[in-house]
Amino acid sequence: MSENDPTVPLSYPGPSGPPPAGPTRKPRRKRRVGVAAGVTAAALVVGGGAGYGGAALFNRTHDDDAGGLFSGATTSTKGSTTVAPSGSVQEVAQNVLPSVVKIEVAGSSESGSGSGIILTADGEILTNNHVVEVAGTSGKIRVDFNDGSSADATIVGTDSLTDIAVVKVDKTGLKPATIGSSNALAVGQSVVAIGSPFGLDSTVTSGIVSALNRAVNVGTDESGNATVYPAIQTDAAINPGNSGGALVNMDGQVVGINASIQTASSSSSTSDESGSIGLGFAIPIDEVKPIIEQIVKGETPTHARLGITVCDVSTSGCTSSNSQGNGDQDGNGGSGGNGGGFDPFGQNQFPEGGSGGSSGDGSGESGQEVSPFSSPGAQIGEVSSGSAAEKAGLKKDDVITKVDDTQIFGSDSLVATVRAYRPGDKVTLTYTRDDKEATVTLTLDSDASSTKS
Repeated sequence: MSENDPTVPLSYPGPSGPPPAGPTRKPRRKRRVGVAAGVTAAALVVGGGAGYGGAALFNRTHDDDAGGLFSGATTSTKGSTTVAPSGSVQEVAQNVLPSVVKIEVAGSSESGSGSGIILTADGEILTNNHVVEVAGTSGKIRVDFNDGSSADATIVGTDSLTDIAVVKVDKTGLKPATIGSSNALAVGQSVVAIGSPFGLDSTVTSGIVSALNRAVNVGTDESGNATVYPAIQTDAAINPGNSGGALVNMDGQVVGINASIQTASSSSSTSDESGSIGLGFAIPIDEVKPIIEQIVKGETPTHARLGITVCDVSTSGCTSSNSQGNGDQDGNGGSGGNGGGFDPFGQNQFPEGGSGGSSGDGSGESGQEVSPFSSPGAQIGEVSSGSAAEKAGLKKDDVITKVDDTQIFGSDSLVATVRAYRPGDKVTLTYTRDDKEATVTLTLDSDASSTKS
């Protein structure tokens, strides 16, 4: 599972850029007040409301050709006709660019842009939920294709818990992306990110897989549902607007959906939108394939659930301010408040631009009882009646340390791990009770008929 990381606040990028630039999306999810920790404070932004601020600035500073030194000169196209070496980033770009689109969204009071991945030749396109939710119920969505054409789109379905959405355009003959397997990834493996950062469509960046199963908590939606996933971390440059775009392996196969970034600035100023510092995060494609299939079929997405609320390990236990549901739709506030202190080494980080939220509010009941260092595991706050957890004999204050072979470092880590399973899957939990370790095997519930975990 993920390593422990500094606690950092999460935010959405704010509106950016003068006309014709569209503003970045405003927060639509409930946000928890975060705490800065570690050597350097950092801000995390998630999102698709990336807007055109960067593109507008680029245009204002680069449209002075008239009368300039190179006025009338012909631009060389030699690079575009070069045969790409096999296995190169250039070859990957040539193969994948036609399958990645720019998505422009205009709502009643805000607008912005993100990216998308073509799923079918007849117009089904995968993106992030936080990209399209800017449109609301009455907004408009337009998709811009690599060949210069565009088409209006409608939303097929969304899932806030995994932050994915599918839109549809009335267009045929599209080139679907090749879907790979995120489960086959290894740390250090080369990857390529493709999307439309700051509205700059058809942008290609490359890097490596920096870490796997990084528990990414991008906050909660308006219903209190937590969005947490076991992210692919990469140093390929991902910026606001890359959300919904493709993270591909060197075979040109989609292994992740670029979704969020960490930045070095905590400023929320619309004129100070930060970019990539080499910490980008993508949703693993294998974790959301079942959700995508449900959306395309017109079904309501379902998720695995244990039937408990959890918090980071604290001597004062879980409170309403530091616990969250794990594996279902119940966010219940921040994770990792830890009784008034803060955990500088126990939280997780995420990447690029749109839906906000932070990892905890540090507002527990007894800060004096909390160590400044984290303890591994996720502590149980409540056990729902009739749930899988109750049937397995789990109790309040038990500390879950493993799910199968995956080490659990905190509450976000447990939530992300459970989300990677499907309802009906059997898992073995390792937990401690009164300093004694035990294991139990249980069958995960479904949230199909419940909004509580």
